Amino acid sequence: MHVKYFKENMIEKANLNDVIALYVLVNSAYRGESSKQGWTTEADLLDGIRVDKERLTEIIQKPGSMILKYSDEQNKITACVHLEKKSDKLYLGMLTVSPMLQGKGIGKELLNAAEEEAKKLSCKAIFMTVITERTELIAWYERQGYVNTEIKKPFPAGDPRFGLPKKFLEFVVLEKNLVTH
Repeated sequence: MHVKYFKENMIEKANLNDVIALYVLVNSAYRGESSKQGWTTEADLLDGIRVDKERLTEIIQKPGSMILKYSDEQNKITACVHLEKKSDKLYLGMLTVSPMLQGKGIGKELLNAAEEEAKKLSCKAIFMTVITERTELIAWYERQGYVNTEIKKPFPAGDPRFGLPKKFLEFVVLEKNLVTH
């Protein structure tokens, strides 16, 4: 029997008042020493930041785009995910869980919330890009029903807003079909 650990009402759309908290959360989970406490760190692959405050503001304000945030009982944002409608699919990015809370099911809850949003938006699939070297993360997404399409995309190596690669990096596209036959 599966007991739901998290309450649905703790996941909601982020707004501009959340930008600073999101900035701290995302960068602490992906880069630097704090990120090494969790299993989703990119610190060995990239230096610099994962996202800046301006980009978070753009994501929140852009039509068809949103950040879902997960807040704890003290209203502290401890996880988030970026969603953006692209044609008949939903792009999922920046899935972030505080390094100290990883492995407790919060990421799965955010994926479920993303699927609900995709269905509300009449999307046929959810897709994302993951750095090809992140084999553990790709395997985790595959266990959640995502398929490795083998389609590769370049990493924006010339843009420090996404981080400074320590070596050549590229993305692979993962996708989950939401249409039931």
